Amino acid sequence: MDLAVYILMCIFLIVGVYQFYFLTQNHAKRQPKNLETFLDKKFHLKPKWTWVYSGLYYPVIILIIFSVDGMRAFNYTAMSYFILLFMQMAFFYFYPVATPVSWRENIQGDRYSVWLLKLVHRFDKSSNCFPSMHVSVATLTALHLMSNTPWLGAWPMLFPVLIALSALYTKQHYVADLLPGAALGWCAFQIFSVMYIA
Repeated sequence: MDLAVYILMCIFLIVGVYQFYFLTQNHAKRQPKNLETFLDKKFHLKPKWTWVYSGLYYPVIILIIFSVDGMRAFNYTAMSYFILLFMQMAFFYFYPVATPVSWRENIQGDRYSVWLLKLVHRFDKSSNCFPSMHVSVATLTALHLMSNTPWLGAWPMLFPVLIALSALYTKQHYVADLLPGAALGWCAFQIFSVMYIA
């Protein structure tokens, strides 16, 4: 029964948290910047990576539930994601960054991947790029998994690497968005560690 409650709460948290994401997406402080460099041109659009970007992303986050040890751990873990969200929102509001409109035009590929990518585009506009929220959340998730299940070793870090690659191949993010996203996820985990141990 506890597991069912955790899963339900996790789904509600994910859906609820995205409302704040959309708030900053539509109400930035200034005009969004373009951070495109020659490195971004090396990554051509590959819609199949959407299955990693969205299809792998949410299930792995929910996996955290199976690694937490009790309600206290669950609450503090959830709080770490809220802390990360508010740090992200500060960047999205005060330093908005958006990908070029051309990155979302003439999408070619198998119809299911194209359909999923267009579905992502419908909800996730081209703004709120810097730092990458996908990479920051994936990094925070990987750090929680490594902390809660030490027997996994460093394998959970493969998750943010795959998410970072998918962010580039779906043209949802610039190269410049990735490392700051990972750094923000790491910062949120450090804050969680201090709070949880205290």
